[in-house]
Order: sequence, then structure tokens, then C-alpha cells
Amino acid sequence: MTAPSPAPHKMSARDVSVFYGDNHAVRGVSIDIDMDKVTAFIGPSGCGKSTFLRTFNRMNDTIASARVTGEITLDGEDIYSPNMDVVQLRARVGMVFQKPNPFPKSIFENVAYGPRIHGLASSKTDLEGIVERSLKRAGLWEEVKDRLSDSGTALSGGQQQRLCIARAIAVDPEVILMDEPASALDPIATAKIEELIHELRGRYAIVIVTHNMQQAARVSQRTAFFHLGHLVEYGETDNLFTAPREERTKDYITGRYG
Repeated sequence: MTAPSPAPHKMSARDVSVFYGDNHAVRGVSIDIDMDKVTAFIGPSGCGKSTFLRTFNRMNDTIASARVTGEITLDGEDIYSPNMDVVQLRARVGMVFQKPNPFPKSIFENVAYGPRIHGLASSKTDLEGIVERSLKRAGLWEEVKDRLSDSGTALSGGQQQRLCIARAIAVDPEVILMDEPASALDPIATAKIEELIHELRGRYAIVIVTHNMQQAARVSQRTAFFHLGHLVEYGETDNLFTAPREERTKDYITGRYG
């Protein structure tokens, strides 16, 4: 009996470089992102990890001086191809930013916005179902179910970040990119976000950028270490933290620089 073939990678980057004008910010990075694993990008500030993360849903397109070379695929399809609908791409590859950024609208409208513009709900009942389901998956429903008409900006920082995660989930993405999602939050709110990442794992391919190595060790199964725009090492999280292959990785995780 032949063994089942391994699932193809959800997203793959091959020899990806990012330039801001003359500044070569990311240098020839190749990496695969899998559906059933949380992948963490770690490294000192300014090492290119957030810049590289943004290539996965073409967020760098919004910066006039940015140029991306190499190839990135989603389910084997080149996301930088001229035929790629960027709006559709960003629905499939959602993003949660470092600072919670709810819309200045009600909690309900924050979550309903995406499904409404993408035509995912055929009726008001449908839309209400999507909002409830998304808030439940983001671990926020019990806290807000009686005040869905309150402004999203009136929530605490940790709740706002979970609202932004609910908003990303509402359009039924396949990949969720998280750019330091807990760095602006207190320890209790951070623990809730980490718990949420565990719960969402396997339902979405998740990539998280974090400067917190303990967080990477807690939430991810694979870790990529970036330094000065280069991908230095990428592998199973446990191996990278306990037996790094590269001297630079070892120096970083033992605190010699960072």
C-alpha cells in the first residue's frame, strides 16, 4: 500500500526579495507555509520579518517605492500574476496588525463589513449567523453578544484585537497573517490571543511575526529566524530553540544580540 502523499504547501515563497527604493530589505527568501501548522517569524527589529510577511497578501503594493521579486504561490497559483485579483487575495489571506484597528463602527458592523462587500451573505439572518460564528471563533461572543451595536473602538485593547481577528475570519480566509498581534497588549490579553491561535490552528494556515521568543515557542510548530533581511534558519520550533543549526540563531536565542 502506498503512503498518502503529503499535503501540498498552502503558500510557498521562492527566492523572494523586497526593495524599498535602493534599500534591499529582504534578500532571496524561500519558505513553505502549511495548513496544519502555525509558523512564527522571529528576529531583531528591522530584520525584514514584517516586510516579508506583507508579501503574502501584497500589502507592500500600497507602498510606492516597494518592489517584490521572486515567486509566491497560494495553492500553486502565483499571487503576483497580473490575473490575480488583489481584493480577492486579501479575502483569502487575511491580516491582523500590531495595533488593533477596528473600524469606527459598531461591533456588529466591524465583523459584517467584509462578508457584506464580498457578497457572502444572502440575507440578514445569514449575516447575523456569520457575525456570531466569527465572534465565537475569536473568543469574543460571550463578552459582546449583548452590545453588538456599541462601537468597536469602545472595547479594551485585547477585545479590539480579538474583534480584528473576528473581522479577518468573517470572510472565510484560508490564511491568517498576524503581525505582532499581542505586542500592544497586557499579559492577560496576550494569553487570550495565544489561546485563540491554538484554537484556530488547522482551520487556517497561520503565520505570526513576533519579537517575543517565548511566544513563538508557545504558539508555533515551525519557526523562521530572520537577520538583516536574510532567512538564517527555518525548521521545527522545538529544534530551532533547543538545537539551532546556525551560530547566529544560537546567539540570538541566547540573548547575545537582539
